[in-house]
Amino acid sequence: MNKMADRYWIIFFVVYSCLVRVLDASAGDADPLYRDCVGQCEKTGCVGERCFLHCKFSSDSSSLDGPWYMQEPLYLQWKQWDCQSDCRYHCMLDREKERAELGHGPFKYHGKWPFRRLYGFQEPVSVGLSALNLAMHFHGWLSFFILLYYKLPLKPDKRPCYDYTGLWHIYGFLSMNSWFWSAVFHSRDVDLTEKLDYSSAVALLGYSLLLAIVRSFSVRNEAARVMVAAPLVAFTTTHILYLNNYKMDYGWNMKVCVVMGVTQLLVWAMWAGVTRHPSRWKLWSVVVGGGLAMLLEIYDFPPYEGLVDAHALWHATTIPLTYVWWSFIKDDVEYRTSSLLKKVK
Repeated sequence: MNKMADRYWIIFFVVYSCLVRVLDASAGDADPLYRDCVGQCEKTGCVGERCFLHCKFSSDSSSLDGPWYMQEPLYLQWKQWDCQSDCRYHCMLDREKERAELGHGPFKYHGKWPFRRLYGFQEPVSVGLSALNLAMHFHGWLSFFILLYYKLPLKPDKRPCYDYTGLWHIYGFLSMNSWFWSAVFHSRDVDLTEKLDYSSAVALLGYSLLLAIVRSFSVRNEAARVMVAAPLVAFTTTHILYLNNYKMDYGWNMKVCVVMGVTQLLVWAMWAGVTRHPSRWKLWSVVVGGGLAMLLEIYDFPPYEGLVDAHALWHATTIPLTYVWWSFIKDDVEYRTSSLLKKVK
C-alpha cells in the first residue's frame, strides 16, 4: 500500500508543479489586428464581404433588424447570434486563417479556443458531454436519496442515520447546477452564461473541498464544521465576486480552480491511505482518475477539427468518474449507517 501511495503522491506533485506553467488563457483577444477587426465590425456590421443583418444601424444608431412581424419566430431565433458574437466569431476565423498561413498555431480568444459552430451550438461536443454529466449526477443523487429514505432504517424522527446527509444533498444540487450552466455556456458563450458557468464551477470546487475535509476528518460537530467552512466560504465567495465584478481573469481563475481541485484530491488520498473503509478502492479510483483527468485542463490543446479539445475530453472522463463517485457515496452511507446501528445495539 505504501508503494502504491508513493506513486500517487508523485502524480499529485507533478500536477502541482504544473501550476507555474499556466499562462494567460486569452492571448487572442489581446491581438491588435483582432481588436481592430471586431471594433470595425461593430461599427459597420461587416467582416470583409460578410455582413450581418442584426449589426445594421441607422444614422441614430438604432438597429435595423426590422419590425417584430418581419423577424423569425422565437423557436428559430435561438440559432441566431448577436452582433458582438458574430463579429468576434468571424474576426477570430479570419485571424486564425491568417496565422495558419504564416505557420503559427492558434490562440485562445476570451478564454476559449477557436471552435467551429454546429447547428447553432458553439461547442456541440462539450454541450453533449456536459448534459451527460448532469444526467449522471441526477441519477447518482436520486439513487442516494432512495437509499437513504426508502432502503435503510431511519431514526425515530424519520431522519436518516447517516451523519453527512445534508452535506451530500447540497453537493448534488451544486453539481447539477454547475453542469447545467456548463451546457448552457458551451452552447452560447455570452457574458452572462460565462459568469454563471465560472461562478457555479468555483462554488462547486470550494464546497467539494469543504466536504472532503469534513468527511475525511469525520467532523460531525456543528461548531467545528462552521470553523472549517468559514474561511473556505469566504475565499470562494470573494473569488466569485472578483470574477464577476472586477475582472474575468482566466489565468488566475485556472490557478485557483486547479489548486482547490488538487487539494481536495490530496485530502481524499490521505484518507483513502489510512481508512479501513470497505469501498476505499472506489475512492482511490476517483482520486487517481480525477488527478489524471486534471492534466487535460493544464496541458490544454486546440480543438481537433474545431470541435474536440482537451476541455471536451475532460468532460468525457468525468462521466465514468461520476458514476464511481456516487457509488462510493452510497457505499459510505451503508457503511456508516451499519456502524452506527451496531453501536446502538
